[in-house]
Amino acid sequence: MTSSQGNSLRCKPRGQGSFILLGTVLLFFSCCISAGAQDEEAAPAADAVELFQKGQDAHEKGQLKEAIGFYEKAIAAVAEFPEAELQRGSALLALGRRDEAEKAFRKAVEIRPEWTLALANLGSLLVGKGLHAEAEKYLKKAVSLDSQNTLAYSALTELRLRTKASPDELKDLLTRLTTLTERAKPTAAAWAARAALEVALGEKAAARTSFNKALALDPRNQFALASKASAMLDEGDTAGAEAIIRSLDASAAGTTQLLRARLLFATGKTDEAIALLNSVENPSADVAALRDRLVLSKTENPSELEKLLEANAGDSFILGKLCSAYRTSDPAKALSYCRRASEADPENLNHAIGFGAALVQAKMYAEAIELLRRLQKLSPENVTIRANVATALFQLKRYPEAKTEYQWIAEKQPSSAITYYFLGITHDQLTEYPDAMANYQLFLKYADAEKNKIEIEKVNLRLPTLIRQIKEKKGKRT
Repeated sequence: MTSSQGNSLRCKPRGQGSFILLGTVLLFFSCCISAGAQDEEAAPAADAVELFQKGQDAHEKGQLKEAIGFYEKAIAAVAEFPEAELQRGSALLALGRRDEAEKAFRKAVEIRPEWTLALANLGSLLVGKGLHAEAEKYLKKAVSLDSQNTLAYSALTELRLRTKASPDELKDLLTRLTTLTERAKPTAAAWAARAALEVALGEKAAARTSFNKALALDPRNQFALASKASAMLDEGDTAGAEAIIRSLDASAAGTTQLLRARLLFATGKTDEAIALLNSVENPSADVAALRDRLVLSKTENPSELEKLLEANAGDSFILGKLCSAYRTSDPAKALSYCRRASEADPENLNHAIGFGAALVQAKMYAEAIELLRRLQKLSPENVTIRANVATALFQLKRYPEAKTEYQWIAEKQPSSAITYYFLGITHDQLTEYPDAMANYQLFLKYADAEKNKIEIEKVNLRLPTLIRQIKEKKGKRT
């Protein structure tokens, strides 16, 4: 995980881990003194422990600058104090002072080269800075010394995902994390890392379970939240992703630019997404790659896109753009591009959803329902899939099934005017007149006067007759 996402997993100022750390400190200094140190040497050691304890207390209270001051005094009191270096690095990282934190972690590793906690913290920070080769060295050493080191495995997971590791490498890491999570008292970090790997390997149902277990243990785990939001964006679930990104913005400001840009793009706000990415100082390779993609996405002319495709025949992004570009003007051509995009990137659910939408646009409703129902099993909370299923069912006059889908969408998006419009028509066709009236009224409440002008006119034309039918107690009551 990135350094900003991983703060919650690093050495913390209190709790069982901190008491163990403090006990180690006390044991270390007592051993040093009993091994023949002079009496005058005992006082600085005792002072260092007391200062370290004060640093821990301040750290626990969130008084990070004060904690850093105490840690630095403790370090000055004795020649080598790796525990204080580590905790100082943790506090510096929490303040966003990554370069200073890196120096502190490096010092802790220099003093105690086999200390897996320090190795994991340093490796995790280096992953966040994009120093992948050096990070791997420290992380692999950490897990070789401690096969239960969750932080190291979590950082190693992000490293493998960032560097586009082979499926075999990801499977090997997933096997290790599966073992970790199946033992007694697995951590949220272990479940989150497992979920991220499951997403990368296309095991989406398993990933949802793992994300839920991670967040049940730690609802604020930033890596789990960020990874889950990313998976939702991959599946086209912008509403679910937005809710998570908002919570991350509140608890970890400055860590969500990539996710926020993807969300803006997914909701049609490409210029805002590009502007956000341009505002990132010292952008990572991931940020630069996404920005380049978004700039390319602004090319809407199908002819220009097809020229780009000639030089990049298997580019799923360009194929996906052509899938969307031809959906209305040439549904048959759109189908071809949608199919090719899905084949080029089978793990990207958006391409498969685009294929389903193209089938709907081509009026191949039965085929669309068959495909979209399969996709629905992979992503049951995806509103886009549901909307296309509902449209296909509606067009086939399978109104009872369409009603179920529209009701689900209305529950998820209670201010969606067009949903109430079609739900009203569906009830109307089923002669469920009171329910039709209720949904028509909700449509009129939320409708946009310009955007929904035609639908508003149709509803207003229908209402007088519908009111009379209800007064005459015609139709079904549900």
